[in-house]
Amino acid sequence: MVWLAVTAALVSAAFLALGTQRQAAAVRNAHGREVSGRQILEMLKNRTWLIGLFLMITGVVLNVVALSLAPLTVVQPLGAVALVLTTIINSWDRKIRINGATWRAITVCTIGAIGFVLLAIKATHETFVTGNQRVLIIILLGISSLILAILALVHRRHKGGAIFYIVGAGILFGFTAVLVRTIAVTFLHWDPEMTWWKQVPWGAMIAIVIVGIMGQYFNQHAYASGPPELVVAGLTVIDPMVGVLIGVIILGELMPGLPWYIALGMIAAGVIAIIGVLQLSRHHPDSVAPERTEVR
Repeated sequence: MVWLAVTAALVSAAFLALGTQRQAAAVRNAHGREVSGRQILEMLKNRTWLIGLFLMITGVVLNVVALSLAPLTVVQPLGAVALVLTTIINSWDRKIRINGATWRAITVCTIGAIGFVLLAIKATHETFVTGNQRVLIIILLGISSLILAILALVHRRHKGGAIFYIVGAGILFGFTAVLVRTIAVTFLHWDPEMTWWKQVPWGAMIAIVIVGIMGQYFNQHAYASGPPELVVAGLTVIDPMVGVLIGVIILGELMPGLPWYIALGMIAAGVIAIIGVLQLSRHHPDSVAPERTEVR
């Protein structure tokens, strides 16, 4: 089952990379670097954007399948594949040669993210989510969403860059991945003798819909403010880190007697991943030479 989950996650990463590139191209060609709520709705008429949406939905479905078959900390780091694919696809589409600094930033970002999650896998064990834990996750998600919504209003007034939207989307999707995992496991352990409506995690399902819409809003602004590889890089780092932290702190997945060097390694890997994202924001081809078609 684990290898089936790994396969589904890898294919999901490919679909998400293609979908990200298509949506980013559609948004930037139609509206440049400023996107309003009305303009996002107008994208529903854009063929390229709709193709990207279909690809991303397919990727999300495959990711849900993967999350239902394996622990969160096994599935989420595989999204790093999407970072590499998105960079290559976007550079090919815009006829921009990837420079050495970009490759180094991508490498640092990917190594940090995968290192963090691989250490987390060694340090955790799978647990079943209780009703109280699910409620706590939803409450924290609600608080985080409210804070991000307020900051988004302030951020738009000051015309900030893509990093804020990328971080916000990563936080939201990190929470969402945890809820998807809990819902999938609930349905896998369905009791036919119990009343069906009592088993359905209604709160988690409603929360996913609301946060999914909010996350898409953040994503569209990130696409308009920066290159797609930067968006995917941020999500590759932040999404799994949030998911793993929730699993460790709230779900009690941390193994007792954890060696100090593993904890230190997780912190170091997280710092490395963040450095990679910051470097990518400075050295990606669009930033280094926006007026040229090739960067050497």
